[in-house]
Amino acid sequence: MKRDQFFEIVRFAIVGGASFLVDYALLYLCTEKLGFYYLHSAAIAFTVSVIVNYWLCVIFVFTGARKQTGRKAALFFGSSIVGLGINQVCMRLFVESFGLHYMLAKIGATLIVMFWNYVMKRKVVRG
Repeated sequence: MKRDQFFEIVRFAIVGGASFLVDYALLYLCTEKLGFYYLHSAAIAFTVSVIVNYWLCVIFVFTGARKQTGRKAALFFGSSIVGLGINQVCMRLFVESFGLHYMLAKIGATLIVMFWNYVMKRKVVRG
């Protein structure tokens, strides 16, 4: 692994952590404070965190990514829609089948989606 790629992964992890905090906080807020069904809350929180993640990736993570085309942005968000699907399936499976609390299920779902996100977003943003 090249030094530049190592630091790119570190930056991606930092941005991912910040995006996760947005996602996790909104999941809690929408479910506990606003009374939404946990899967609806998960979809809302995930979507907002994807938008935050996109802009932070373009600005901070991927060198030379500031010149984004509409096509690249669409691919980025398209890959995120698949990530949302993975997230929702994991959330439902962990909560409904394994009996985990939805906040704990979110941690597991995030770990699974994280791998998808890095591979796809790197390809999309860097070309």
